[in-house]
Amino acid sequence: MKIHEYQAKNLLKNFGVPVQDGVAITSIEEYDDAVNSLLNRGINQYVVKSQIHAGGRGKGIVYSKDNKHEIVVEGGVKFIGKDVQKGKDYASKLLGNILVTHQTGDEGKEVQTLFITEGLDYKKELYLGILLDRTVSKNVIMASTEGGVEIEKVAEETPEKIIKVWVDPAVGLLSYQARELGFGLGLEGTAFKEFVKFITLLYKAYEVTDASLLEINPMVITNDDKVIALDAKVTLDDNAFYRHKEYPGLKDENEEDKLELEAAKYNLNYIKLDGNVGCMVNGAGLAMGTMDLIKLAGGSPANFLDVGGTATPETVENGFKIILSDKHVKAILINIFGGIVRCDRVALGVIQAAKNIDIPVPVVVRLQGTNAVEAKKILDDSGLNLIAATTLEDAAAKVNESLSSVE
Repeated sequence: MKIHEYQAKNLLKNFGVPVQDGVAITSIEEYDDAVNSLLNRGINQYVVKSQIHAGGRGKGIVYSKDNKHEIVVEGGVKFIGKDVQKGKDYASKLLGNILVTHQTGDEGKEVQTLFITEGLDYKKELYLGILLDRTVSKNVIMASTEGGVEIEKVAEETPEKIIKVWVDPAVGLLSYQARELGFGLGLEGTAFKEFVKFITLLYKAYEVTDASLLEINPMVITNDDKVIALDAKVTLDDNAFYRHKEYPGLKDENEEDKLELEAAKYNLNYIKLDGNVGCMVNGAGLAMGTMDLIKLAGGSPANFLDVGGTATPETVENGFKIILSDKHVKAILINIFGGIVRCDRVALGVIQAAKNIDIPVPVVVRLQGTNAVEAKKILDDSGLNLIAATTLEDAAAKVNESLSSVE
């Protein structure tokens, strides 16, 4: 689960990680109170930051929500200095409008929260990130002198500027590894010592919060050699929520895909994609294999949908509703391997769905495994216009053929 910058910084502060101070607001009426709160903390220059789940906010463009072609202001992050009124005018242009960055796509995201932060004077921007390297089953810390720049661009154009240290989770971050990173970034003196403290606290935060990604870009060295997280991106592992009862409250549903939220209500694992073939499969591995074969056959999957191992007729019907809510879907492929779930139950679900909702696109069905013979008879006797398939390759080929007939 992704969280906003201000939420990430609140988490990091709990572990003593130095972060840029600030106050989050959701309406322009809260702006003055936010500035006064910072002023009471001795802060007298400000930055206004849009809060959306996407990078590149500073270089983004804000469009009017009412007129998608009207540019309201350029940049979703701006240093205001001491001009409080200038900051308020800028904030009013951000709230409620659409911020488009290189990560949001053309549709952008509506800015519903702002983070009014302290303006810091600093002399150097650096990059720091922690995530799991699944190839070696260790956490990897990546650092670079190219802070403030998309790390993907650095990795592609100047990979030698990325320093990597792998941490054994059974041992934890060792002091020599922290020093290795500091030396690699060219730090010395007070800044070096502050960095060693910073990365030690940051790694602890990464582990204890059960984060799957923790990225500080930029991490800055201030004029007095302090090390501070100027930005923070944190992704929390959903599988660890049972250890963190407060995490679900951090979810901003306005930032989530509406279909994915709807699917979660029915315990369906759904992820929207950009293609035109709706997929309904049981098991994550089979779902991924199905999507690969659709692509190899010339099609493009519109979603990942795992109905799970205990699919019922109601589950299948709700799966159809979710898939058909995507206007780009032109055909549906149902690929079920009957193990825990019986194929005849899936067949009954398909029939129930067809009776209760309009299915205006071709449906290819492949049912193999437990009660597959009974399932085929149920579907054959249903009178529904379904396209039967035997092998997975056959199913992928037929669903792509059906696309041609629709077009």
